[in-house]
Amino acid sequence: MRALLVDHATPTGLRLGETAPPVPAPHQALVRVAAVSLNFGEVKHLLAEAPDGTVPGWDAAGVVERAAADGSGPPAGTPVATFAAGGAWAELRAVDTDVIGVAPAGADPGALSTLPVAGLSALRALRRTGPLLGARVLVTGATGGVGRYAVQLARLGGAHVLASTGDPERHGDGLRALGAHEVVASPEAVADGSLDGVLDLVGGPQLVAAFGALRGQGTLVAVGHATEEPVTLPIAALFGDETRHGRSLTTFYLPGCPDLAPDLAWLAERVTDGTLDPQITWRGGWRRADEAVTALLERRLHGKAVLDLD
Repeated sequence: MRALLVDHATPTGLRLGETAPPVPAPHQALVRVAAVSLNFGEVKHLLAEAPDGTVPGWDAAGVVERAAADGSGPPAGTPVATFAAGGAWAELRAVDTDVIGVAPAGADPGALSTLPVAGLSALRALRRTGPLLGARVLVTGATGGVGRYAVQLARLGGAHVLASTGDPERHGDGLRALGAHEVVASPEAVADGSLDGVLDLVGGPQLVAAFGALRGQGTLVAVGHATEEPVTLPIAALFGDETRHGRSLTTFYLPGCPDLAPDLAWLAERVTDGTLDPQITWRGGWRRADEAVTALLERRLHGKAVLDLD
């Protein structure tokens, strides 16, 4: 089968080539892939660390070619979105049935492919912040794939949404169109003790500032670490009083979340009916993968990059 393979001899670490098709385990379905989406984390770290010949990729959408032998999961012919730690960037992938989201008939595979990492991370992390109805929630790094879904989902859940971006003048209108009530340049612009929840995608000093803006019982979920800077909390940040008692900072790891399939199916319905906008800002055939990877690494892409397997 054709696949994008890791090849450290190329400028981007990828080449289009041939490899053996996967052999599904009994609890896995074989999916014929129609589209994949790229994530900054995988092109920045996964490609550099994976051995030559590996088929990388977390997100893919397509149609079930062969149902799981153990009877779990959807039948052959079902449109699906899929998540796994690798194997997405190929014509066929074997996927555990508990991370396959059934999609409505006629759904755009490209839109579906944006959901597994970005959509699921936003949904599950927001749940960790607590009830959204009436809450004040900050999303840092809001112009990325996870951030854009988080803004939409937080607004959909009834929160007052604050979106943080390094360039509010450039991205403010777009973030407000997605549902942000306020757009700020950084968490430092948010009054201390005013937030019920934070979904942090940046890390470093921004995480520290966002944690300081939590009110008592508020929760910050550390999802991303785009700056790759250390997090240094001053001792005063950990002091509690009547306004800061019970604040929490929690880590997040999507593969550690159980029962992802129903949430992935729910997201697929919301994208297909137009409730959620996948925010695809780059799309092309997989022969143009180098363009997308380079744009991601150079931080020229805000939103999602999609490759169609033509």
